[in-house]
Amino acid sequence: MPALCLCFTIHEPYQLRRYTVFDMGQSSVYEDDDRNCEAVLRAARLCYLPACEMLLKLVRRFEGAFVVSLCVSGTALDLFEQYAPEVTESLCALAATGCVEFVAETAPHSLAFLYSRQEFDRQVQAQAARLKKLFGVKPVTFKHTECVYNNDLAAAVAELGFKAVLAEGTDQVLGWRSANYLYQPVSAPELGLLLRNTSLSNDMGLRFSDTAWPAWPLTADTFASWCHGLADSADVINIINDYHVFGLRHSRESGIFDFLEALPEALLARKDFHFATPAMAVKQFKPVGKMDIPQFISWEDESGDLTAWLGNDMQKDAIHALYALASRVARSGSDELRHDFDRLQTADHFRHMSTKWFSSEAPDRPSPFGSPYDAYITFMNVLADFEMRLKAIEEQQKVPDPAKPGPATSRTG
Repeated sequence: MPALCLCFTIHEPYQLRRYTVFDMGQSSVYEDDDRNCEAVLRAARLCYLPACEMLLKLVRRFEGAFVVSLCVSGTALDLFEQYAPEVTESLCALAATGCVEFVAETAPHSLAFLYSRQEFDRQVQAQAARLKKLFGVKPVTFKHTECVYNNDLAAAVAELGFKAVLAEGTDQVLGWRSANYLYQPVSAPELGLLLRNTSLSNDMGLRFSDTAWPAWPLTADTFASWCHGLADSADVINIINDYHVFGLRHSRESGIFDFLEALPEALLARKDFHFATPAMAVKQFKPVGKMDIPQFISWEDESGDLTAWLGNDMQKDAIHALYALASRVARSGSDELRHDFDRLQTADHFRHMSTKWFSSEAPDRPSPFGSPYDAYITFMNVLADFEMRLKAIEEQQKVPDPAKPGPATSRTG
């Protein structure tokens, strides 16, 4: 029985304000509170609340036959708590149904694995603990920021106790194989590897409201028929997208919510199809082979690599300078510095420095800066002030060398 595995990423970043050299040493307020509040309230109104309401409606209507998985970043949870607590309440209501699997990631939606295993482990464990506290179930599936993946990541994820990992099913990785089966990473045979069906995911995620697309307007019946057409060559079809698909990337007027509402019935019209979460899929299906992916891959644009965040010298300079401070921040023991350091690791900061899509940025995730160069200058100014604060704490923590004489004291009498 083939399964359809729906997984949606819920992520909102804290955006930096225009921080100049004149702010350095004067103010350590790095984020634009007004912009953050406005962005989250808009996203909650147009996307998160109506989409969660729709999922809850579907879960109840189909009485367990419809299940879905959600990957929620720590920064999104922070922003919901700060500005839109009703979104968290909606997620908790979904969790209470038992039909939603919550997938773990790094708390600040970072690229820490590329630069610091210690940072990566800490962030993943913190996020997993937070998800368990909020939603009552320990996550067993992991999805890295924007589906970044390679063999080394799989081994690290297995060491952290996860049972499944999600990755992009790029053509260069698959070759003659299909993404619609369960695989094993060569570096972690005990782990289930679920690969994103790129074509079907992008039909929903990118092309749905494109009136020039030959398949427009896409209906749930048509989409389900495409899935049904894979019945003889698939075990599990993984549709992984940004939650922004609902109401932000595709407006309500595009019919995206009607599509979501009709999809379960259309797919379940064939009795040999069902819905599954990643945790369910790794129990239901046997791996058909091992997958060797030594190079890093991701779901970003057609290149499927890391150039969205590391494609130019500005991005590389900024991220290298940031992670060069990791061990010093850890030694400082400062909760305030740790908090700011985590926020600075959010991958969006480096994406805003990309020159790949300067003229064609995703409309649902716009950069707060006029250009990639403004984003880079702002980030480096913030980082310079952050390092000044770090140095100040290091100076305070210096222990006098006992080999050196102390200050002279006067004696009377």
